[in-house]
Amino acid sequence: MLAPFHYGTGHLTVDVAVAIAKGQCPASLQEEALQRIARSTQSVQQIVDEGQTVYGINTGFGILANTPISAADTRTLQYKILQSHSVGVGDPIPVLVAKLMLITKVHALAQGYSGVQLSTLQRIIWHIDNDVIPVVPEKGSVGASGDLAPLAHLFLPLIGLGECYYKGQRVVTAHVLQREQLEPIALGPKEGLALINGTQFILAFATQAVQRMHNCLDAADIIGAMSLEALTGTKAPFDERLHQLRPFEGNLLVAKRLRTLLHGSHIMDSHVDCGRVQDPYSLRCMPQVHGASRNAWLHLKALTETELNAVTDNPIIFDAHDTISGGNFHGQPLALPLDYACLAAAEIGNISDRRCYLLLEGKWGLPMLLMQDVGLNSGFMIPQYTTAALVTENKTLCFPASADSIPTSLGQEDHVSMGSISGRKLNKVLENLEYILAIELLSACQAIEFRRPLKSSVLLEFAHDYVRQFVGFANEDRIFANDINAVAGLIKDFSFVQQLNAFAKAQGIEFE
Repeated sequence: MLAPFHYGTGHLTVDVAVAIAKGQCPASLQEEALQRIARSTQSVQQIVDEGQTVYGINTGFGILANTPISAADTRTLQYKILQSHSVGVGDPIPVLVAKLMLITKVHALAQGYSGVQLSTLQRIIWHIDNDVIPVVPEKGSVGASGDLAPLAHLFLPLIGLGECYYKGQRVVTAHVLQREQLEPIALGPKEGLALINGTQFILAFATQAVQRMHNCLDAADIIGAMSLEALTGTKAPFDERLHQLRPFEGNLLVAKRLRTLLHGSHIMDSHVDCGRVQDPYSLRCMPQVHGASRNAWLHLKALTETELNAVTDNPIIFDAHDTISGGNFHGQPLALPLDYACLAAAEIGNISDRRCYLLLEGKWGLPMLLMQDVGLNSGFMIPQYTTAALVTENKTLCFPASADSIPTSLGQEDHVSMGSISGRKLNKVLENLEYILAIELLSACQAIEFRRPLKSSVLLEFAHDYVRQFVGFANEDRIFANDINAVAGLIKDFSFVQQLNAFAKAQGIEFE
């Protein structure tokens, strides 16, 4: 369990946000945040009482910004904005992503620049703490002005509408409130706009992707090293002196990890004087390719953590007489790195597929298709068809969503980020990548057994033995989908990487 987090005043990281969502880190509002929230709420009420004209408080929205709203209707306006903007379509987003949206929205609003009532924030926190998570459709956001449609669906339950996941069931909110003896909340001036303005849909997908991509990058280094061992490749291209001549951060890290993974390998020692001059690029250039994708990940992580602590609604309330109607809701700062990371993740799949292919060729002492009796058996030929299909699907997903913009709100909102699509797309590429890496891992484990009785390094032998707890050696054809799904599960739940990291730590090996 992590140390308690304080909404509005603490520094939120990817790991902390996910830990809160998984119930591994308590989070609450402390006195400083309570004071900020109270001041901001009072400022909005003063604006209404004084009859000042401030966008979204006593005006319409979007193209209707110049349409005045009477003081008597300011609360009704906020109720209606949640209704009118709930236009999402498609399948619901994952519950974890919806919960991350709630967490990141509370943290943004609790900083005290949004005019949201304490009671509203407390109700959202109740949803988080009790795992009553709103149902949010996946499609409908253009990524500016904010993730309007998904955020509207996310907060419909506050006013008694929409649906929630409740005690393992998908139910209408009215039923939840009745069971919990709660009433819908009454939104104050600006609250509806503050709730739906912001980048929390994009941000939640980015947060999930940062953790997921890091796991894939770590797994790719381990699996790539296993493939190199099975193919009797050399570790010479990972020499630190070489990479200091081109010292990209990701490249240096991957080369170091590969050296550590291969240290002490008897397989490596067995072919020192084999006469092979160079390995294929998918083996030799792992530091450059995996490293470039790590550089992209580092960029995404840095920008995601900036956004995790940002205020992204509009207008911003500094005090009753100092408000700014700006564009902090625009998703472009995340849309671009998400698209970059999408390409970077796809490239890890591309190079992994190439190593899968190398393992099947029957070269360097391995049997063709990684099975002794082929003809009657197809061996590992067909799993590589799946990697080929998945890498091609990923290529089709690499077109940057942020390269497009379609005007909305009759031209008032004339440039949008499409970052919501970027975030969803990256997670789809990562899902495909997890399967690609699983197939390479399955193939590498099969191939490395043809090097027996020679052993690999301590770390790679542990990785091999861990996989063998779930999937055995294949002497003949079987339903390989079962094997693929079993190994993919070890990658998807992070256990493959986490178990190896824990083993390395126990051995006193600096690896993470």
